[in-house]
Amino acid sequence: MHFTAETSSNGVLERDFIVGEVPGVLFSPLAGPDHAPLVLMAHGGGQHKRAPGILGRAHRFVTGCGFTVAAIDAPGHGDRPRTATDERHVALLRQAQSAGEPIYPIVVDMHTTLAARAVPEWQATLDALQELPQIGPEAPIGFWGIMQGTGIGVPLTAVEPRIAAAVFGCLGHESLSEAAARITVPIEFLLQWDDEHIDRRSGLALFDAFASKEKTLHANVGAHGDVPRFEVDSAARFFTRHLGTSPA
Repeated sequence: MHFTAETSSNGVLERDFIVGEVPGVLFSPLAGPDHAPLVLMAHGGGQHKRAPGILGRAHRFVTGCGFTVAAIDAPGHGDRPRTATDERHVALLRQAQSAGEPIYPIVVDMHTTLAARAVPEWQATLDALQELPQIGPEAPIGFWGIMQGTGIGVPLTAVEPRIAAAVFGCLGHESLSEAAARITVPIEFLLQWDDEHIDRRSGLALFDAFASKEKTLHANVGAHGDVPRFEVDSAARFFTRHLGTSPA
């Protein structure tokens, strides 16, 4: 892990880093003890590691819970170049949107391709993060990612025993049920009741597929992008319950 830039504001230290060819950003308290809980945060489709939603949640988790948060650019997003496959998916998606056709079949294919590349990248990033004295192997680890973040996060959590709790949502079961059935850690799952892209039954089926003994469904009225802001506070409480708080 190579740090390339550093800024701070409102009690949060932000450090840009690169692991291999993957750029990311580490958010941490300006002052505090080491080995605080670490939350891996994945952005949505077409976004990046510093998207407004990522920044807002990361700062909330750092200042409100004492957590450390790491976010990286997904393949073909942010500062990363697109492959020919990425360009084809984007073209198909735009074509379907222009024609008023369902986009979810294309999204499923996109997420499957992205996850195959992103899962080992997240694991390599986690390896590098645990080598930092500030984090180390002692820090409890959670994962937060909805929409595309769920498309990547479910396969990652299914194979990564270091993740102890996860927040997913706004996605359906297609291509994810098998991986979800291997997940037993506590889950908080967000569902938009009037989602124009994700069929409600598909989202409920994915929630049902998780093998976790503790899993909670949060269903809110609204479209795909209308996830209420109070869900950030709910996620903070969820991670505090299962990861603890910054050690004294």
